[in-house]
Amino acid sequence: MFESKDCLDITHTIAGELFDKVTYPWEVLKDIGDFISRIGPELDPEIYEFKGNNVWIAKSAKVFDSAYIGSNVIIGPDTEVRHCAFIRGNAIVGEHAVVGNSTELKNVILFDSVQVPHYNYIGDSILGYKAHMGAGSITSNVKSDKTLVEVKYDGGKIATGLKKFGAIVGDRVEVGCGSILNPGTVVGRNSRIYPLSSVRGFVPADSVYKKAGEIAEIV
Repeated sequence: MFESKDCLDITHTIAGELFDKVTYPWEVLKDIGDFISRIGPELDPEIYEFKGNNVWIAKSAKVFDSAYIGSNVIIGPDTEVRHCAFIRGNAIVGEHAVVGNSTELKNVILFDSVQVPHYNYIGDSILGYKAHMGAGSITSNVKSDKTLVEVKYDGGKIATGLKKFGAIVGDRVEVGCGSILNPGTVVGRNSRIYPLSSVRGFVPADSVYKKAGEIAEIV
C-alpha cells in the first residue's frame, strides 16, 4: 500500500523512470537533483528553453517576472508559476500545473496538473497527478527532534533513513485549506483532507480524513 503503484500514476511525470528503480516513492527524493542534471540537456529544445543554472522551462509555460527560480529545475508545458513563487531548487513541475503566489518548492516532484496555488510550502515531497493543496496548506519536512522520519501506519512503521521527508500525496488528493501534512505522511489516491487538519502517518486511498482517529471511507 506504500509502493509507488499504490498511490501514483508515474505516466504523468517526466520523472517516471525514477520510480521504477525503487520500492517506496520517498526513496527518489535523494535523486531529484542528479536526475534533473542528467535529463535536462536531453529535453526537446523545441519545447523547453535552457535558462542556465540547470533550469529548463517549457516555452508554453507562463512564469511571472516576480517568481524566483533557483537551480536544478524543470517546469513543464502549459504550467503557470505565479507572482512571488519561490522555487528554491531540485524541483520538477509537470505539465498543466499551477505554482501560486508566495508558494515555495524545495526538492519536490509535482506530477502533471498539480495545483499548489496559494501560500503553500512543499518540501522534500511528491504530489501525484491532479493533487490539490488548499490555501495555506503545507508539508512539514523535518521532525521537531531532528530524528529520522518514519512512515507510521496501523500495525507498524517503516524507517525511511531520511532526516527530511514531508509527504507523499497520491493522485487526485484534495488537501483542505490550512492543513499540515507532518513528516512521513502518505495520503492514498482520491482521498480528501478536511481543512485545518494536522495529518500524521497513513491515510488510505478513497478516504476522508476528518481528524486523528477519524477517517471515513468515501462511498
